[in-house]
Amino acid sequence: MTRAIFLDRDGTLIQDVHYLKDPADIKIIKGVSEALRKIKNAGYLMFMHTNQSGIARGYYDWEDVHACNQKMLELYKLNTDFWDGICIAPESPDGEELGYRKPSEKYELEMVQKYNLTPSLCWMIGDKWIDAETGLRSNMNAALVRTGKTIPTETEILASAQKVPICEDLSSFCRSHLF
Repeated sequence: MTRAIFLDRDGTLIQDVHYLKDPADIKIIKGVSEALRKIKNAGYLMFMHTNQSGIARGYYDWEDVHACNQKMLELYKLNTDFWDGICIAPESPDGEELGYRKPSEKYELEMVQKYNLTPSLCWMIGDKWIDAETGLRSNMNAALVRTGKTIPTETEILASAQKVPICEDLSSFCRSHLF
């Protein structure tokens, strides 16, 4: 029985900067580095799933996203091979669909198949309802963190109804639901 954690990037792992292009603009979130290490050391496979519509909109390119991901790893002092997989969904909400833009569960289901994951032992964690929806569509657990944009009241009601916990940050999620 293999377990995994799927994480959103902007607003969950790093502060949400509108159309982040420049690695110098990355702002870390307190406690994320330690939480990521604890999760990895506990034997979870680690995946990042991020919507990056700025690619489709022409605001930045793939190299910019990869540079930002690399800088995030450096800031958190994590090895370049930290992630077991990364999905960068370049689609814009109103553009051509490739099938990976959250709330699509396509990537999660592919990783379930590839790594023989047990969905009931996996979590999708993010700061927006689309992140939780992705996890729920994948038959995984889902959680929200308050480190991104303010979570609207409607989302709090929906999360409560769907039994999706809302945690202050990734560290508090770990304390409450993993360790």
